[in-house]
Parts: sequence; C-alpha cells; structure tokens
Amino acid sequence: QVQLVESGGGLVQAGGSLRLSCAASGRTFDIYAMGWFRQAPGKEREFVAAISWSGGITRYADSVKGRFTISRDNTKTTMFLRMSSLKPEDTAVYYCAADRRPRTWGRIAYPDYYDDWGQGTQVTVSS
Repeated sequence: QVQLVESGGGLVQAGGSLRLSCAASGRTFDIYAMGWFRQAPGKEREFVAAISWSGGITRYADSVKGRFTISRDNTKTTMFLRMSSLKPEDTAVYYCAADRRPRTWGRIAYPDYYDDWGQGTQVTVSS
C-alpha cells in the first residue's frame, strides 16, 4: 500500500497560482502512475491530470490544459500540480492517487484505475 498526503491548497483570487504537492510513502517502488482528481460540492470526482512514474508521460483534462502542469521529483516520492490562471470553477477538493499495477494508460482518467488515495486538499478560487 502507498500512503498519500496532499498539501498546498488554499484561497486564491482568480488569475492567481497555487502549487499542490502529494507526498508518497510506503511501497512507492510499486507505483506505475499517479494522478490528480478534484471534486466540487454536489459534483462527481473528475480527472485533472496524470503522470507515468517511469517515463514522465503526462495527460491533462481539457479544462486545465495549458494552465496546470503535473510533475514529479527525481526521488519519485512526490508529485506536484502547478496551477496557474485559476478560475472560480477550479474550486474543489483536490485528491492525489497512485496506481500500483500495470494497466492500460488509456484508462488513466478513471478513478477505478487507482489503488490508493489521499485525503484531499481544498482549493478555493475567489472571483
């Protein structure tokens, strides 16, 4: 199992920036990919971005493409989400998730692709 802890959320004005972090511990050597999801009140959890742990291949939701950047550190224990040009509609609880099994990359945007989840960090963008 992998334990995940998100940090970096907060309140920011529209047009501002934030950087989220996700620290992984435990069986981190089992990680194949990691992703960010978000969930706004009354809405389903939605995919934001994902990164393959070995080659650094990335994928983004259309709604954040060009504004958000996903990355990982060289120790492969921390993932980041740099968010720029934030909009009020980006307000949500942001969750990181880890995949510990080799699966089809095409399903990376589906929550059931992942094995472990963090507790989430709140991001609020004011207009």
